[in-house]
Amino acid sequence: MRVLYFTVLAALLILGCSDKKESFKRLDGKALIEQKCSSCHNLDLPPKTFEDEKAPPMMAVAFHIRDFIKAGSKAEKIPKAIEFVKDYVINPSVEKSFCDKQSLKIYGLMPSQKGLVTQDELEAIAEYMFEHFTQKNLIEAQKLAQKLKKMPKGERIATKYNCLGCHRVDKDIVGPSFGAIAEKYSGDIARIESGIKDGSAKKWKKSAIMPSFKGKMSDEEIEEVSRWIAPCKAK
Repeated sequence: MRVLYFTVLAALLILGCSDKKESFKRLDGKALIEQKCSSCHNLDLPPKTFEDEKAPPMMAVAFHIRDFIKAGSKAEKIPKAIEFVKDYVINPSVEKSFCDKQSLKIYGLMPSQKGLVTQDELEAIAEYMFEHFTQKNLIEAQKLAQKLKKMPKGERIATKYNCLGCHRVDKDIVGPSFGAIAEKYSGDIARIESGIKDGSAKKWKKSAIMPSFKGKMSDEEIEEVSRWIAPCKAK
């Protein structure tokens, strides 16, 4: 009987730990940082700055903590940085802050978020923050920004929404080429716009069905993409 009791107890403990672990796994750091932090911190990479911003860009926060956190080894740096975030967000103070005096003067001390975010949520946020806001990702984002800057506006929007993941200008892949689309609609911008908004069900026999982008792209974006597609030529 005693053996059975301990066996059941051990099983319950394992299941409890497993459930907790699964619960933690479900936390989405990216979604949480957008939900909990974006009202004050700009999340862009590279960041945008505004005269009336409430707090420094999140990239600057991540870089600053990573640079100034004290750790015995490189491997300890990020775990210590995550623990710092979990503590500081709930119990902020000038003494703990890594901000310089000028930044504290501009932004003020961060208000405590106690009761607004849990420790598990903070851990997920911090993990995402230090994984996403890195020097490597910044360089890649800057290269992409330069590449996009040279593109026509419609092509930039098409790249932003990964339209080129299914289409090419003059080659069919998952979906028809932009040239084929322009040819089918005789370069009619309004009809191309309608195809983007409504999707492509029953319009293309040999291509995957494209979903509606209404609500995903603004009307202005759809118009710009359509204007860019209209003069494209099929092979």
